[in-house]
Amino acid sequence: MSSERNDALITRREGAVLVLSNNNPAARNALSPAFYAALTQALQDAKDDATVGAVVLTGEGGHFCAGGDLRLLATRRELALPERREKIEALHDLIRALRDCPKPVVAAVEGAAAGAGVSLALACDLLVAARNAVFSVAYVKIGLTPDGGATAFLSQFVSRQVLTELCLTGERISGERLHALGAVNRLAEPGEALAQAVALAAQLAAGPDEAMAHIKELCHSAYGNTLEQQLDMEAQYMVHAQAGEESREGIGAFLEKRAPDYTKLRG
Repeated sequence: MSSERNDALITRREGAVLVLSNNNPAARNALSPAFYAALTQALQDAKDDATVGAVVLTGEGGHFCAGGDLRLLATRRELALPERREKIEALHDLIRALRDCPKPVVAAVEGAAAGAGVSLALACDLLVAARNAVFSVAYVKIGLTPDGGATAFLSQFVSRQVLTELCLTGERISGERLHALGAVNRLAEPGEALAQAVALAAQLAAGPDEAMAHIKELCHSAYGNTLEQQLDMEAQYMVHAQAGEESREGIGAFLEKRAPDYTKLRG
């Protein structure tokens, strides 16, 4: 595994899997503008890199992300409203970058994911969490309200009553409970979340790039589209895929009773 390091983000490669790790372990990987910029750029680079098949997002030092840096947040009151909004939009741009990345993105969560850390984890396409990982929408405990899409993402898995309880109390919820609710794809033993996430990402990285990018779009739109809108979108992508090289390889491999090799189609 090769790696590159800067103050905010550690970038590793394991075959076709790009591992991006929040590098602020002394503060349980609290967020910073430098991290926003580094991760957003890394996702853009991954989008443009044909050798990257999938991405894993994790954190150094045994924790995923403790959310916003309270020392930085404490200074925001001194800023004018437009400036405060601009700071929040930097986080929201990162959330959009995660959702818009055409490559599958898998979160590997150990330890704590709090505040915007929950948003980061749920913004990923798939989530692998240690059984003893702890998630908390803890904004209320410091007099703040959720951001980063936390309420939007959680509302896809829990009832309004449970969502309201989580946000009004800021209480912790275990990886096991989130798995039971459907927000966590796979549970790992403590210390094994990253290895499982990389294995899952490697499986995805062997798949057809364009088809997977379109599948991501279909899955994201399914929660907001009407049935007719979704049927139209599915039809557009299907007729496109039927004429593509990925389906030629996939169907050909099935008929020839061999494993498809989509990697040979990458530029």
